[in-house]
Amino acid sequence: MTRDTVEAVLDVVARTAPEVRAGLPGRRAAADAENPSGETVMAADVWADELLAERVAEVDGVGTYASEEREETVDVGSGFSVACDPLDGSSNLKSNNAMGTIAGIYDGTLPASGRDLVGAAYVLYGPITTMMAAVDGTVTEYVINGDGRRRAVREDVTLPHEPVVYGFGGRVPDWTEPFTDYARAIERELKLRYGGAMIGDVNQVMTYGGVFAYPELQSAPAGKLRLQFEGNPIGYVVESAGGRSSNGTHSLLAVEATALHQRTPVYVGNETLIDRRESI
Repeated sequence: MTRDTVEAVLDVVARTAPEVRAGLPGRRAAADAENPSGETVMAADVWADELLAERVAEVDGVGTYASEEREETVDVGSGFSVACDPLDGSSNLKSNNAMGTIAGIYDGTLPASGRDLVGAAYVLYGPITTMMAAVDGTVTEYVINGDGRRRAVREDVTLPHEPVVYGFGGRVPDWTEPFTDYARAIERELKLRYGGAMIGDVNQVMTYGGVFAYPELQSAPAGKLRLQFEGNPIGYVVESAGGRSSNGTHSLLAVEATALHQRTPVYVGNETLIDRRESI
């Protein structure tokens, strides 16, 4: 039943993806609202959240839905908790750059530990709509067709052994001294790939090997990204692919969850690169 429910949630996310993508052109303006983290919400954020909330609630075996756009969790039945970032990188709408959707499926009450994840996935709205999904420690990449069906194109996905790319978020003057030292070393070794949407940048790492980070900042010691909706699901995918995740000290999946919209520094990528960050 566990695997069936997880796959049903992934099917819903895939089925909803073409509708989210098709609705983007007419929803590039900011909505008259802020999300619980105090960020301006785009009309497309609201659109994607409403679609996913409605569809996820229909899945037998799901008890709770939560998203970045909602202050509280929504009870929809009994079973797993699904936490979504409905439209990661929505600030890229104006410049027409990559965006995505993230979903984490927890066997526990939110906020939950990353160790409670039983599945996680992200959808990338690039030239092709793709999904990278992790279930039972195995990662599969799918192409999502126009009708929302997913077709596996890579199975048992693992990070390439030799890292190639890096992408670091946050304003450089706002970086801490330890992270700046780390970043300068990485810059001499790898190629910069940073597009302003975590999903696009993480997918570069999943494809070519390397490291993505949105670190702790002088102005935001807890970082920017949300543990439940971004850090844990992405950490689960990357670790299932043989990489590592970290908050700068230990695995994201081991971070104690204390609040639904809790923030965390995020480091994901090849094990050696994450180990180096933790050693600084």
